[in-house]
Amino acid sequence: MDKGDRIGLAILAGAIGLSAVLVGNPYYLGVLTFVGMYVLIATGLSLLMGYAGQISLGHAAFFAVGAYTSGLSTTRWGFHPIPALLVALVLAALLALSVGLPTLRLRGHYLAMATLGFGEVVYIFLNASVSLTGGPSGFGGIPRLGVESLVIEDPRACYVTVWAFALLALMLTLNLIHSRVGRALRTLHTGEVAASSVGVHVARYKLQAFVWSALLACLAGSFYAHFVTFISPSSFGLKASILFVAMVVVGGLSSVWGAVMGAVLLGLLPEVLRGFRDYDILVYGGILLGIMLFAPQGLFGALRELSSRLKPLASPEE
Repeated sequence: MDKGDRIGLAILAGAIGLSAVLVGNPYYLGVLTFVGMYVLIATGLSLLMGYAGQISLGHAAFFAVGAYTSGLSTTRWGFHPIPALLVALVLAALLALSVGLPTLRLRGHYLAMATLGFGEVVYIFLNASVSLTGGPSGFGGIPRLGVESLVIEDPRACYVTVWAFALLALMLTLNLIHSRVGRALRTLHTGEVAASSVGVHVARYKLQAFVWSALLACLAGSFYAHFVTFISPSSFGLKASILFVAMVVVGGLSSVWGAVMGAVLLGLLPEVLRGFRDYDILVYGGILLGIMLFAPQGLFGALRELSSRLKPLASPEE
């Protein structure tokens, strides 16, 4: 990580700690907990889309794998939540490998359609397997996350736990970006032929980025299951996948910090717009349209451009 990333992590950690102290309403803590889950997913997707240059419209499937594996393992198969979460991560990694090996050979909209099909297959399976998943009605009774007698039930404790993992995932991803792998991914984003010509193993790096993003989505899904304690397929459809991609695009594909900004914005915006009642969807769409029109590089790109323009004005004249 560079100095800017370390400062950003310190500021974000301070904001999380301050929010944990100042926010006492359980409902608002719950909203912020969901935002932390979105940050987990967007961080992984940012690496996949912004650096590896691969589009995925099926990441809600990995979100569902985490939620359903943790939910079924704890309610029906007698697992404790932590081992259930680990099982979910292993399953998500194997699934990402099996899906990524053939689909990542595709490019552009062909890859997008392949991942979209994968997400829809998982969604249909969750709805059709009534005896296993409860079908469209879902199932509840999922225990809270914890080990033995130490159970995370307090909303503030849930909030801190989710954001602690989000910070850890963000830190690991930033370290990855500034490593040899990150340099290879940036080369890959400029063009696969050019990357291959300088010795980058294109298929391997694309697959690594895909698996990492799937693991983070799965982790968020496990947290979701143990936080809500009830899951149904309606939370893991195409709408969720599009929302995850929108977070990365709105924040900015050029940086992981942009994905974090997009996740926070789109996670909090529906709550902010509740006062508009029947017009909240129109205002929501108008805000997203405005961002795309006036900040095509995303929020982070717009802020970076504004900073570069203001810097000469702030420096003293020679």
